[in-house]
Parts: sequence; C-alpha cells; structure tokens
Amino acid sequence: MLMLTGLVCGLLICEIFLRVIGFTHLNPYITDPYTGFSLRPGAEGWWRGEGVTYIKINSDGLRDREHSKTKPPNTLRIAVLGDSFTEAFDVEMQEAWWAVMEQRLQGCDALRGKKVEVINFGVAGYSTARELMTLRHRVWQYSPDVVVLNMTLINDIKDNSRVLNQEYATLPLPYFIYQRDKLVLDDSQLVARNKSLYFRLQQSFVGDAMNWLRAHLRLMQLVDKARDTYQKRKIITQQTNERPNAPREVEGWDSSVFKEPTAPAWTEAWRVTEGMLLLMPDEVQSKGVKFLVVTGSGGIQVYPDPEVRQTSMRSLGVTNLFYPEMRIKTLGEREGFSVLNLAPGMQEYADHNKTILHGQGNITGGGHWNQTGNRVAGELVSQKLCADILGGEQK
Repeated sequence: MLMLTGLVCGLLICEIFLRVIGFTHLNPYITDPYTGFSLRPGAEGWWRGEGVTYIKINSDGLRDREHSKTKPPNTLRIAVLGDSFTEAFDVEMQEAWWAVMEQRLQGCDALRGKKVEVINFGVAGYSTARELMTLRHRVWQYSPDVVVLNMTLINDIKDNSRVLNQEYATLPLPYFIYQRDKLVLDDSQLVARNKSLYFRLQQSFVGDAMNWLRAHLRLMQLVDKARDTYQKRKIITQQTNERPNAPREVEGWDSSVFKEPTAPAWTEAWRVTEGMLLLMPDEVQSKGVKFLVVTGSGGIQVYPDPEVRQTSMRSLGVTNLFYPEMRIKTLGEREGFSVLNLAPGMQEYADHNKTILHGQGNITGGGHWNQTGNRVAGELVSQKLCADILGGEQK
C-alpha cells in the first residue's frame, strides 16, 4: 500500500507540474480498419511541428470544418486526398492549399454562381494505397463532383512498397501488389490485426477511455511526445548523414525517386504506383466524377537558389530533379487522366521572388509547404481546375 500510494502521489505531482509549465502534446491518430490509421474524431490541441498551430479534427475524423453528408444544392463539391501536405498541420486551416483553392475557385466563371465546397481527407503518412482505400470507404458518402489526388512523389513511390517502406514496417497497412499481372489489394496483415483482441478492445469503451486519457492526461502526452521525438530525430539524423548539404526534406524521402529505377524493389514500386493511378481514375470516372492528379514538390526542387539545387543534384547523382513528376505526367497523357505538376511552377515562382516555399522555424527550405508554399500551390491548382476540369477562366 505504501509503494502504491507513493507511486500515485509521484504521478500526481508530475501531472500537476506538467500542467503548471503548460506542457501539452497532441496525438490525433487512431487505428482504422481500412487504412491502418486515421485521424481521431473530435481531437484538438496545439501542434508543434514546423509551425505552432491549434488543430481541430471534425466529428468525422477530418482536418476540416464540419460537412454534411448530403451535398447542399447549387454546390460544386471537391474531395481532396493526400498525405501530410494535405493534412497541413503546420499552417492554420484557412492557409492550407486546399482552403486557398476553394477561395480562388469562387472566381471561376464556369461555376455560374455555384458555391465551391472542398472536403479534406488528407492524413500524414498516407500512401497512394491508403488514399485509394479512403476513396472507397469514406469519400463517396459525400457525393463529390471532383476528386483531387495530391501526391508527394519524394516519398509516395517508396511508401507504396512494403519492402521499401521501412518507416511503417511494423504497422499492418493495406498495400496493392501484382498477382499474375493483375493489381490486387493485399490487406492480409490489416485483416489479421482487425481480428485481434487488441484491436477489438481499441474499438470498445476501453479504447474510448484510453483516447480520453491521452487527450486529458499530460503524462500520457509526455510519453507520446518522447516517442515521436525519438522517431523524428532518428530519421533526421539518417537524412543528415546521407545528405549533409541538402535542405531537410519530409520524413521518409529517398533520393532514388529522382532516377530511372534499376533495383527490382524500386521498379516494382513504380509499377504498383502507376497501376493504382490507372485504377483510381477508372473508379472515379465510372461514377460520373471528374479526377485530377496533383504532384507536389520537395524542398530541394523549389529551393530559390539554382546553385544549391545544382549542388544537391551532384550529391544525389542526378541531372534532373523532376524525373518523377514527368513520369506521372507522361502516364496521365498516355492513359487519359489530368495531371498538374506543381514543382516546376513553384520553382519558377521561388526563383523569381527569391522566396522559400518549404519549411519554417528550425526547418528552412525543406519539410512541408509554409504559408507561402500553400498559397502558391492552392492558386496553381485552382487555375488548373478552372481551366481544364471545369472549362472556364479564373478572374
């Protein structure tokens, strides 16, 4: 009893101390039966990443305002799929590229007075496979008119391979694989996890209680913070050792994406990615919905100093930083779906304005889009949607 009492008192003192100094840490993720993990409905708190923002997750587990399942009349509804660049935790919600896109599209004459409503399904760490599963299990209930897939090519190709995706190697996630030249879903590990007692407890009142404790007890938040910090430092240290002079990129990127693949694992990762990019427009267009693939940018691709870019290219052993963008663009032209490559246009903007579009705080020139990067990306996407998807001109 004395030991138990001492332990409880010690934990209580630590909890009070953490509250007095104002410590908080947001862990907004929960397990998901289809994608492996997703955002926790109703989660909110301060996010301290590359920026400091107050995050609110809506009741349906989206980093967005509340949306009704029924589409309002006289409304063009756009569903946006993506990873951390679309989740956009490092900027205020109204500064995210998809919010900028929504605002700018109001000036598209092709809308003829319709209201534009963008719904954000982006979640950090999502691959094309997880985005495809999100499309199938979450997006269609909102009856969108347009689906926009935002790809982060510096890590998406690798993340579509169970062999290459070492950052999530221990997590049960959905992947697509080829079997007898047919692309099929491999969710065997996810199905096994969903049948486990641990997962069933997470989906019960026990899991709800743990989520409540994680949201309200600073000690549990401290544990989450320590684990997250360790993982990020491990990845950053590895990237710095491999590329000491290059701007820091988002977690999990691999320079092999800038080259024509020669290793079997990379060849297969590209094959699977391109296979999913054929599946997705077919599924979207079969419902009478329009589809656009947007490829984003890596910090080094749009760094506003050609000499720094040249140094990085020599370090990476490549002659072109836009290889993955051009490959996806060529695929879209050949197979009949629209592609917007943001990196070339954003590089032009960065060079002309001598402006850094990636990173803020301790990370400059790498990481995710900052406020300016999000604004430029949103403007470019809205122009593409208005002109090529909706068939109008933007004022």
